[in-house]
Amino acid sequence: MTQDKTYRVVQWATGNVGSRSLRCIIEHPRMQLAGLYVSSPEKAGKDAGELCGLAPVGVKASNSLEEILALDADCVVYMRQGTSFDEVCAILASGKNIVTTRGDFHHPSSMDPAVRARVEEACRKGGTSIYSTGSSPGFITEAMTIPLLSLSRRLDCLTIDEYADMSSRNSPEMIFGVMGYGVAPGVFDQAKVDYIKHDFLASLSQIADAIRLPIEEVECSGEMSAARNTVQIAAGTIPKGTVAALRITVTGLHGGKPVLRFRANWYCSRDIEHSDWNLRESGWRVLVQGDTPLDVGITFPVTPEYYPLFTPGLTGHRAVNAIPAVCEAAPGIRTTVELPQIIATF
Repeated sequence: MTQDKTYRVVQWATGNVGSRSLRCIIEHPRMQLAGLYVSSPEKAGKDAGELCGLAPVGVKASNSLEEILALDADCVVYMRQGTSFDEVCAILASGKNIVTTRGDFHHPSSMDPAVRARVEEACRKGGTSIYSTGSSPGFITEAMTIPLLSLSRRLDCLTIDEYADMSSRNSPEMIFGVMGYGVAPGVFDQAKVDYIKHDFLASLSQIADAIRLPIEEVECSGEMSAARNTVQIAAGTIPKGTVAALRITVTGLHGGKPVLRFRANWYCSRDIEHSDWNLRESGWRVLVQGDTPLDVGITFPVTPEYYPLFTPGLTGHRAVNAIPAVCEAAPGIRTTVELPQIIATF
């Protein structure tokens, strides 16, 4: 890729992650903000800098797809809630590449054939590419696993455990209403399992295909564990005996044996009935079992107060850093396996 090229970039959406990536684009030495799409009419017309805590930059937010399509831009960082394939295809066909944190493009061969064909045709028409990434799935399931597996010649199973301490999240509706903490244990919400399966199975399948151990069967499960004692968290109270931790596991099998596994461990307290879960502080553990066993731990050395402010960067920064590689890639749906290593420039 051209080392001194400046990329004109559109930010799409300004949620927690989108606001962070917008700020990164504005401050990046090799990027110029070309436009900003917002879904809220109240934000339309406001300066992009003001919407992410910076001084005005002279770029006004728009909620018009037509205005965004008419812009001269190299890439759109697409971070809306839910994927609109109409929008995606229009953006690609207009000559703008896409980096997205939506999980629909990690494994092209498992996409709905009609949707995939439509996206690839838009890429062909616009001479553009699209790439899904983020921290999880993305970095930990793809970018991190590739070099770890490069040390092996026999893989028995690679297991990724993700740990997320939710106790500092002062969001009662999310903690109690959406996630379902603080209630009596019951039947696990299948929608949560399906959510994890959708994004993470595609990401694991990309790696499985690359290492020639394609996933032939899938096992998914959801579990919950109750608090052993009442605990006070930022969002409220988790009474003793109510749900304090959730675990969702997606396992890909090859030849009848587990080969790649992702396990989400989300909790409001580590003092739970299932002590065998061995919950760790927020971060990841990657366990490689084979002829070159590895046990890699990643934690986040930030205060509980800063943790909610820190996490958007985990997802947003990798997406922004990927822009040059995606802009220089061949047209089509691109994957981590195909792209060069994503290198941050400061």
